[in-house]
Formats: sequence, C-alpha cells, structure tokens
Amino acid sequence: MGLRTRRFVAMLGALGFLAVYIWAVIAVGDRLPENMWVDLLFYGVAGIAWGLPLIPLLNWAEGGKPK
Repeated sequence: MGLRTRRFVAMLGALGFLAVYIWAVIAVGDRLPENMWVDLLFYGVAGIAWGLPLIPLLNWAEGGKPK
C-alpha cells in the first residue's frame, strides 16, 4: 500500500475514532455528578487522552517504522 493511501486510510480512521470518542465523552460526562472539580478533571483527562490511541495509527500511516 502506498504512502498516500496509508495516510488517507489513517485520516478516515482518525475521523471515525474521534467521532465515536467525542460521543462517548459527552455520554459519560452527562452522567457525572454536578461538580465543577469533577467536570474539570474528567474533561481535562479526556481532552488529553484522545491522542494516545491514535499514535499507532499515525505511526502506521507514516510507513509503519517505529521511532
């Protein structure tokens, strides 16, 4: 598979993942207690954690060579 095709497939995968991730974060966030600190902690962690699952996909998109 060529590099351009890999990048296109990775883009589609990332967009699909992010759509599901955002939906899940909103669904879980609605069930949290009404507390500012709980919201701050949850959305702070959720705002950072989305990148971790995408790292292997992005490495694959760039040719699959681990750095």
